Amino acid sequence: MKTNAELQRDVQKALQWEPLLHSAEIGVTAKDGIVSLTGVVDSYAKKMEAENAAKRVSGLKALVENIEVKFPNSLYKTDAEVAKEVLNALKANYSIPDDNIKVKVEDGKVTLEGELPWNYQKEEAGQAIKYLIGVKGVINNIKIKSEVDDEIQKKDIEDALRRSTIDDSEIKVSVSGTTVTLTGTANSWYQKEEAGRIAWKTPGIWNVRNELEIDYEYFL
Repeated sequence: MKTNAELQRDVQKALQWEPLLHSAEIGVTAKDGIVSLTGVVDSYAKKMEAENAAKRVSGLKALVENIEVKFPNSLYKTDAEVAKEVLNALKANYSIPDDNIKVKVEDGKVTLEGELPWNYQKEEAGQAIKYLIGVKGVINNIKIKSEVDDEIQKKDIEDALRRSTIDDSEIKVSVSGTTVTLTGTANSWYQKEEAGRIAWKTPGIWNVRNELEIDYEYFL
């Protein structure tokens, strides 16, 4: 078991361990496995790095992220300039069919929409733009519409989970058409997300419902 103070300290140390966040002033509070992050950073990449670092800490059940992105005046870009750079970044990534993606920018926050055949392409689209100056946030609303007609096999997903480094003993898999649902428990936020990533690699998949609960106990 881990106390609230221990979880708070571990998240603070995880943030300090990341080179990108050495100079970032990020506040951390923790209660019953719920961690809240606050503060101001000068890039969206730092905001995401803080979120990912916190998620990797054992004992985290939920994350409340209220970090604000503020750019120095010298780095200010209009939404039109940001939109142009986003489109160029997507086009430069050979693994992303950028013709299928629509981009909207409002006050530096980028929304991606459209359809792609694989979830890794959706993730690549988000990764491709997170370091761009002027981007304050990314809302990735791209939908997955597989071009593969293979019937999803529950056993294939279970085998893939079993081959991985995560503990799959309490994870249950169900399949309905093109949707996979994960239920049961995972022993960390990282393992929950990793199970979802593994399921997303299934040929023919359109959607993953990750309903895994994180099993961890706390005391004051």
